[in-house]
Amino acid sequence: MAPPIGNDSKEASPDVGNRGPSRRSLLAGVTALGAFGALGAAGCSRVATASGENGGDLLDRLKAQGVVRLGIAGEIPFGYIDKDGELTGEAPELARVIFKRLGVDRVQPVPTEFGSLIPGLKSQQFDVVAAGMYINAERCAQVIFSDPDYQMLDAFIVRKGNPKNLRDYKDVVKSGAKFATGTGYAEIQYAVEAGYKESDILIVQDQVAGMNAVEAGRVDVFAGTALTTREVVKKSGKVESTEPFAPLVDGKPHTDGGGFAFRPTETRLRDAFNVELKKMKDSGELLRILRPFGFTKNEMTDLTAKELCGG
Repeated sequence: MAPPIGNDSKEASPDVGNRGPSRRSLLAGVTALGAFGALGAAGCSRVATASGENGGDLLDRLKAQGVVRLGIAGEIPFGYIDKDGELTGEAPELARVIFKRLGVDRVQPVPTEFGSLIPGLKSQQFDVVAAGMYINAERCAQVIFSDPDYQMLDAFIVRKGNPKNLRDYKDVVKSGAKFATGTGYAEIQYAVEAGYKESDILIVQDQVAGMNAVEAGRVDVFAGTALTTREVVKKSGKVESTEPFAPLVDGKPHTDGGGFAFRPTETRLRDAFNVELKKMKDSGELLRILRPFGFTKNEMTDLTAKELCGG
């Protein structure tokens, strides 16, 4: 889940912020292979698209149908099909609760590749993107977002004791450490912005492969999201996760946030969704729903989609 640069190339990361990456990575941490085959972010739009009549009628149609189709990308812990063939993840579980309160009783997963989520939404293959998608300006030019249900910082996987004292990307550059991150991860750009040569970055499949590379001494550090790194190191006695930190984007500390994406005409549905999401944030219910997926109080946020879209 650690969070493409540009529009939909990922954050995750299972994945991005005001200017660049998507959520954790640029592609998807785990690609959904089928409805039961995959295991393992007030919005704004920069598109000059006229809103639907009275903000669109999708909410009314969903109530009549009794089901909402959720676009997911098979990425743990954001949205995926578990080993029992059941839809789960932080975004689908949150969607279940909110849509129930909006009068829509059921959610139906539509698995696809991460890079196909926005095109699939626009072509009406599903009704909402529920994949923990990072909210950034490029995506805000194509869809509208709910306010983020989580925020995310980066962290490193390093050898026990952090022998090279690596706390951020500048430390990696200064130390000459061997650096790895995941395929399409936003962390690639963060490292390059700090001065690391892109051709020297070891690209691995995901955080598990990154942990294995650190354990084997192939690299000194693997970069991912704070959530994914702290969860994966629980499986190892040789490595640890560093304290979360904000990468620098255009020289400023940057925090990513992920949420739900809607077609630009469906402002009524997006606004109704935001109302329920705000209630859950205020009551603490949101954290209770997300906690089983590794989220903590540090991942709760008051950021808005407007802020993450760039104003």
